[in-house]
Amino acid sequence: MIALSLFLGPGVILVLIFFLAPAVLTVILSLTEMDYRFNWDFVGFQNFIDMAHDFLIGMVIKNTLIYVGFTLAFFNVGLALLLSLLTTSISERSGTFFRLIWMLPRLTPSVVYGLLWLWIFDSTRFGLLNSLRELLFGNVEPMDFLSQHPMAVIVLANGFVGASFGMILFTSAIKSIPRDYLYAASVDGAGWFFKVRKVILPLLKWQVLFTTAYQTLSLLTSFEYILIITDGGPVFSTEVWALYTYHNAFENFRFGFGASLSLVLVIIGLVASLIYLKVFKFREMIQEPRIEVDA
Repeated sequence: MIALSLFLGPGVILVLIFFLAPAVLTVILSLTEMDYRFNWDFVGFQNFIDMAHDFLIGMVIKNTLIYVGFTLAFFNVGLALLLSLLTTSISERSGTFFRLIWMLPRLTPSVVYGLLWLWIFDSTRFGLLNSLRELLFGNVEPMDFLSQHPMAVIVLANGFVGASFGMILFTSAIKSIPRDYLYAASVDGAGWFFKVRKVILPLLKWQVLFTTAYQTLSLLTSFEYILIITDGGPVFSTEVWALYTYHNAFENFRFGFGASLSLVLVIIGLVASLIYLKVFKFREMIQEPRIEVDA
């Protein structure tokens, strides 16, 4: 018992200090109206009542759903899966080189990456896209992408860097599939699409579940690229829940209200995780294979 306590003790203490204590403090803080004076003035559930009557909450929820849904479906899972399938279907050297290139934004500081996207969508003719439009179509008026399509810009910026995580995860999973399965499918005359649909994708359910759940939580809480590129504008059109929490807590100094927003975000993340477990039929996934049970 003593040995077990000594072994687990440091880990338990770290979890209590860095995980449980902040969560408890956030709950307590959400019940106060703490501002720049740092007074613990308890107001009960008044922050949540104010949140329900906040005229911006509807737009923030809509923006968050669009941002998370499109980024997750088309990039963090969709594009990541496509890249992993394509790069494992070519030569090992070419696939590895392509994946290394795609990982570069992960190694780039967020500020530099954000500034790069600001240059790409710059509203003058010196921006990358407007330069290409002028090169292709002649003397055309520059487009202000950040004002006309701000949500598309932040989805692209987050999606291209976010796809690398799923790409690496799916690639390792595809490479771990026993080659005998693919050889047997080839002997039966299966083409690339048939092997992907009938052999590879069914064996990636765990990785797709994990990536979907993890990236959903990550997108719900991440806002640094949005802060750098649009700062929630124009006119709150890209103000997502996490950024709205940051603005309230650290720009308006409404720490109590910001804590209540973050608490709701945690609940949304938990509900989303439970829905994913239901959609992916998690109970069936953890059951022992029937053929082994019968044996």
